[in-house]
Amino acid sequence: MTKRWIEEWNPEDEAFWERTGKKVANRNLWFSVFAEHIGFSIWTLWSVMVLFMGPQYGLSASDKFLLVSTPTLVGSVLRLPYTLAVAKFGGRNWTIISAGLLLVPTVLAAIVMQPGTSFGVFLLVAAIGGVGGGNFASSMTNINTFFPDRRKGWALGLNAGGGNLGVAVIQLVALLVLGTAGAASPRLVLWIYLPLIVLATTGAALCMDNISSVRNDRRSMREVVKEPQAWVMSFLYIGTFGSFIGYSFAFGLVLQNQFHRSPVQAAAVTFLGPLLGSLSRPIGGKLADRVGGAKVTLATFVLMAAGGALTVLASSARSLSLYTTGFIVLFVLSGIGNGSTYKMIPAIFRTKAALAIADGAPEEAELLKARRLSGALIGVAGAIGALGGLFINLAFRSSFASFGSGDVAIYAFIGFYAVCAVLTWSVYLRGEFARSSRLVLAGAGV
Repeated sequence: MTKRWIEEWNPEDEAFWERTGKKVANRNLWFSVFAEHIGFSIWTLWSVMVLFMGPQYGLSASDKFLLVSTPTLVGSVLRLPYTLAVAKFGGRNWTIISAGLLLVPTVLAAIVMQPGTSFGVFLLVAAIGGVGGGNFASSMTNINTFFPDRRKGWALGLNAGGGNLGVAVIQLVALLVLGTAGAASPRLVLWIYLPLIVLATTGAALCMDNISSVRNDRRSMREVVKEPQAWVMSFLYIGTFGSFIGYSFAFGLVLQNQFHRSPVQAAAVTFLGPLLGSLSRPIGGKLADRVGGAKVTLATFVLMAAGGALTVLASSARSLSLYTTGFIVLFVLSGIGNGSTYKMIPAIFRTKAALAIADGAPEEAELLKARRLSGALIGVAGAIGALGGLFINLAFRSSFASFGSGDVAIYAFIGFYAVCAVLTWSVYLRGEFARSSRLVLAGAGV
């Protein structure tokens, strides 16, 4: 592999940024977005493959929910090593490797996607598809190193939102295939994505760069997990990103089993949720900038509980349109919450740094520590938060198996959102940490 390493990189220097840095950073950003976008599509591949699996496949609703849960679990676990891989191999080099790896689950799916394949084989191939879930963590870590602090919010938001859109796009591709070639042609989806994977891998090889100054900082990872704030934020991210990815996997199956929609009918609306949830993520970040991340996150969880209640009412009334509306509301709110919670992470550590500086600690060291720990927590929270997708699909699986509907699962989600709302309010708006931050930051808040 030809290595392209940048030895000197100082984006905080305005002259360097305008002369060289901006062009290089933006080039790496766009190819990173494309590779991550394809990664999300392959991660959620089985959310559309199950729409092609009719009675001839011999799979129950419980089997299908387990099938879409498995890549969620694998992708969540892979996010931590993928976060560290950027510093070990280089951002460009790891993008080439991680994008190329997407060929494996895609080719395997093309081989096994036919009636008569055992459920165990389907489960194994779906698990391998989890490699796409790790791409988000390495992509965010890589792009974070290219941009100055004043531009990271925009760059990371664009990177995350562009990646999340991969969920909606593969569902649109599946709708196109279902509506034209029919449910007997699932391999067409895979034939479309194989050249896109090759294109993403080639683009990374030809147009991306490694930064030599980036080094693995395992100490930050060990240090951040000792912070109580790390676990609070990871828990909240389960409620926001976990909801987004969990509903993305489950929505089509829920419509098929709750309202007996055909694959085409389900696919015709399932893409709307991930699409609007991806587009609303930057809105959450902007709202957090304006009124405070904790306030936006609190409002998001309260409204998500209301959105869950709406879907339960729609289920009781057997109203498909209202049920679909409730789910799309949940998607949009989860996207807003994704943006606001990620905005909270650096603000929390800036607050802690300000408290330490007010007590006499050296300013430069504390601000550097805040940046280190913020980056580490983004990786940790991203990994733990993605597990929410697993919990959502397992909850739906259990609910349909035991009660014949998804209502009981949604009741559980409503309760979880209520817990998240109380936690946000008590820690970041009313607790000792909130009071201290208001005093030190003169009302800037989190």
